[in-house]
Amino acid sequence: MYASTIAVSLAALTPLAAAVGSAVVVNKCADTVYLWSVGGSVGPEQTLASGDEWSEEFYYDSTSGGVTIKITRGSDGLYDGSAQTDFAYTLDGDTIWYDLSDVFGDPFSGHAVLQAPSDTSCPSNCWSDGVSPAGSQTLDCQADSNVTLTLCAGSC
Repeated sequence: MYASTIAVSLAALTPLAAAVGSAVVVNKCADTVYLWSVGGSVGPEQTLASGDEWSEEFYYDSTSGGVTIKITRGSDGLYDGSAQTDFAYTLDGDTIWYDLSDVFGDPFSGHAVLQAPSDTSCPSNCWSDGVSPAGSQTLDCQADSNVTLTLCAGSC
């Protein structure tokens, strides 16, 4: 009887454990970049040399409601006012909302920046010159898709 109660309890939880994708950052620039995952708190600095990739599974941050991956060209860029590219996302049930913006300047000016989901039927953000265009850059896709930000993408 006890074992069947556990099985029923676990089965009831299964729908809550839906598959989610990941936020991915790929550095194709010649130089090292630095990033921090920021939600209700600031995660540790991550260093991405040329050719490196970093990722985190999408999650809902109950303190801030969303997460922003802040990327700079300098090691202490988050704290010294350096130009940042911000890859923001919000996990909302079966939907991932994602956005791309620059703060304090355009750290990848002159280099293509591409934010694209693994599901090619969902929209992408592409800055062919590395500079944020005017208007909203917020897009959405199903939550089980990965969304990859490629720095110095070559082209869009």
